[in-house]
Amino acid sequence: MKKLLKFIIPIVLITTAFVINSCTSNFEELNTNKTKLTEIDKSAVGNAFAAAQWRGVFGDRGPFQLMESLFADLHAQYYATVAINFPSDRNVMVGNWLNGAWSNFYGQQIPPLLVVLDATKPGGTAADPGIYAMASIWKVQMFLPMTDYWGPIPYSQVGNGAKSVDYDSQEAIYKDFFATLKSAVAELEKSRGKSFLGNNDQVYGGNVDKWILFANTMRLRLALRISKVDPALAKAEAESAVAGGTLMTNADDAFVKVTANSPNPLGGITAWNEFRMSASMESTLKGYKDPRISKFFSPVDASGNYKGLRNGYSQVQLGLPENSAGANSNVAPAFQDGARFSQAWGIMFASEAHFLRAEGALNGWNMGGTAKDLYQKGIALSMSQWGITDAAAIAAYTAGTSTPVALPDVVKSPAMTDIPVAFASTVEKQREQIGTQKWLALFPYGFEAWAEYRRTGYPKLYPKLNSDNTDVPVTEIVRRAPFVSGEIATNKPGVDMGVTKLGGADNAKTRLWWDKN
Repeated sequence: MKKLLKFIIPIVLITTAFVINSCTSNFEELNTNKTKLTEIDKSAVGNAFAAAQWRGVFGDRGPFQLMESLFADLHAQYYATVAINFPSDRNVMVGNWLNGAWSNFYGQQIPPLLVVLDATKPGGTAADPGIYAMASIWKVQMFLPMTDYWGPIPYSQVGNGAKSVDYDSQEAIYKDFFATLKSAVAELEKSRGKSFLGNNDQVYGGNVDKWILFANTMRLRLALRISKVDPALAKAEAESAVAGGTLMTNADDAFVKVTANSPNPLGGITAWNEFRMSASMESTLKGYKDPRISKFFSPVDASGNYKGLRNGYSQVQLGLPENSAGANSNVAPAFQDGARFSQAWGIMFASEAHFLRAEGALNGWNMGGTAKDLYQKGIALSMSQWGITDAAAIAAYTAGTSTPVALPDVVKSPAMTDIPVAFASTVEKQREQIGTQKWLALFPYGFEAWAEYRRTGYPKLYPKLNSDNTDVPVTEIVRRAPFVSGEIATNKPGVDMGVTKLGGADNAKTRLWWDKN
């Protein structure tokens, strides 16, 4: 790893003032009063919100690597590591990496948003119900990966100035997510056709109608996530979200704008040559003759050969020439270092909304269409999002009967699975197809892909070849991240509460609240 950022602001010091050069630039943090949030006036709200948006997707390269690249992206098998000394691809939960990700979130990422919420709430220094609603929606976006990594986390009491911060159960957090989103949408419905924050909103340029669609799609995403643990609530939330309107076209997709001051972090870390295309991606994209392969990855050489590698290679296996960075496909040029200012960072797509609705339809929910129609529309939307617009080619892909392929790699990997793209006749195969195509459509958003893989078991990814974590052998998968050392040292009562609310051992094999068989 080229750089591990050191974060020194513990959770109890979530207090920050902001000096922001422009709405998309990096900003300085000046610790002020250690027991309460910094107050800002209306003129600073927009810049603070812009900062919260970029940091809310782990915009800096170091935090992005620590949180997503070294864990979610590998467990979702978008990529496999080629770095010999990186054990997280062998299920090791590297403590200082996770500690850095956690500390960054609570010490650097969430403070600007908490300041915005505090300022724009009723009675705040810059009270504004519309902006408060938008910031509340973004709070859900920011906290979702955190609770889906750890389960119980500090949530409701963050920023209260206490020396020991309580952990909320994941069930309580999810139910607050639903309440927050519903309340925010109800408020924004009063302002349809209007705009808040303008260019300071790095996602939708202040478009209220788009924020309503985003919030409803987030409700739909969360509803499917809890569909096994609380099916009645899931059905009610999903049907209400769809009735209120979810992302329908690629014009509705949520991308965080990038600039030279706030670049796409994936582009920044590709030059470090620590990961490459996974074998799961290779088997699937080649087997389906998927035209997105050139949008996702680069060929290894001028011959146009795409090559990935299995997740979980041992250090010895990673030392083989065919498993080196140069012998395997990097991400596509649009994501690489030289182009990282032009590739916006996608966090929610209309294609995902359609795949979620397709799965909901299989559950017997009213999703405004049949599972087959929604599945096929999801594929078409994803293709179009990546610049593939030939209707005949998309139709041929959707009706395709080819399946993922076996690979001529070191371990002679078989085909990842045996399903085609053409919609199957059995519900279980249909669920696998929806999950597999959603996995492809979510690329490269590893947070969501890993969460959905844990929930559904789809796609049927290759097992890790080796595991250096005795809690998670190769026959199982990593289910969560253990609580971090920094918290144990500074907030042990909170951590102990979190372990109790987790309902199992504080290790990588304990399932989260929503992660049920």
